[in-house]
Amino acid sequence: MSVKFRQILALLATLIAATVAIPVLAADEEWQEAEAPPPPAWHKEGLIAIEMPIRTSLNFGVDPTTLTIGPDGVVRYVMVAYSPTGSVNAMYEGLHCDTGEVKTYARSSESGHWNKVAIPVWRELDVTQSATRHALAFARQGACDGNAPGGRTAAELIRRFKDSRKNP
Repeated sequence: MSVKFRQILALLATLIAATVAIPVLAADEEWQEAEAPPPPAWHKEGLIAIEMPIRTSLNFGVDPTTLTIGPDGVVRYVMVAYSPTGSVNAMYEGLHCDTGEVKTYARSSESGHWNKVAIPVWRELDVTQSATRHALAFARQGACDGNAPGGRTAAELIRRFKDSRKNP
């Protein structure tokens, strides 16, 4: 193979790589989170159980009536944590599948009163962090499909969760 042919081939490969990489970077830089709606009312009855991969003393479930997918691609929901002794807490969260992050907007106790988080921040989903473990399990069990929400609508996500329970 001639030197000139190799140079042309290298230049062509560089141009192709640059063309492919530029739109991906531009899309990431342009993403902005939409304003999160206020925390919704939630119920402990009818939760979609989240199977936790690591033994924990708490059970987790998503209230399907609170599940939404925003125009920004963020899956928002109320995750309810409850113990066998009867204590119940809920978190209003957003899951950004594209970056593998979760944000907690507000917390609630069984009384249903929401306490907004003063400055909500995106946190990386990490199985070693108890604060994000439930959101990672939720993402893996159907809330996310790779880097995108697991459905185009909340109804599709709910159906996906229910189907996964029938066909493990």
